[in-house]
Amino acid sequence: MTAPITFSANLGFLWKDRPFLERIAAARAAGFQAVEFHDDAQREDAAAVRDALGGMTVVGLNARMGEDAGAALPGRDEAARADIAEAIETARAVGAGAVHVLSGITDDAGGTDRLVARLTEAADAATDLVMLIEPLCPQAMPGSFLTTVEQAADVLSRVARPNAKIMFDCFHVQRAGGDVLARFRTHVGAIGHVQIAGGLTRQEPDRGELDYRFLLPAFREAGYDGPFGCEYNPAGTVEDGLSWMRELTA
Repeated sequence: MTAPITFSANLGFLWKDRPFLERIAAARAAGFQAVEFHDDAQREDAAAVRDALGGMTVVGLNARMGEDAGAALPGRDEAARADIAEAIETARAVGAGAVHVLSGITDDAGGTDRLVARLTEAADAATDLVMLIEPLCPQAMPGSFLTTVEQAADVLSRVARPNAKIMFDCFHVQRAGGDVLARFRTHVGAIGHVQIAGGLTRQEPDRGELDYRFLLPAFREAGYDGPFGCEYNPAGTVEDGLSWMRELTA
């Protein structure tokens, strides 16, 4: 029996007009049982975050973001280590299950070696957490070092740690080369989290060219049993666009 389809509200994209702790409350009120963060929790009191969560699951959070952040960037090894260590500390403090180790924006030839080194260190330092890397399409993130699932899989083959995985964002995968389901099936053993958004629009999952009524059950059948992270730009208010959730779980 496959796991039921469940969703995680990405609070780096949803309810961005509200303070961070209020976004958590909004997600609960909208019917989400899980949330995921960008790097906001690192700037909050951990006890206040836990109180706001009230038992909600935290799927994961990002290491520090910004143009000068990322494990593949040259000349920033110690900064990357510090950013990852801070994210691990925060994840443990708020009960998050994963940390996204950003690769960053660079075309430096040594980026792969640096990303492998930082990811290996992180996976060894936090065997209780999943360490994620995410391919980002150049259309949405020009200059991103990590752009394809295949590139991410190569990094993981060199890291060779069971808690190092791929964040498979369907929007980015589609824009970076398509064949979303085929590529998912090929790499499902290395995938630690899945995010969804409408194809070209990156709005609600029921907009655009990606058919999640087909894809989500297929992901389940392929072996993915985790929540689907909702990382999209609402066309209006989040609440006005949530009919997609009812349709995909009907």
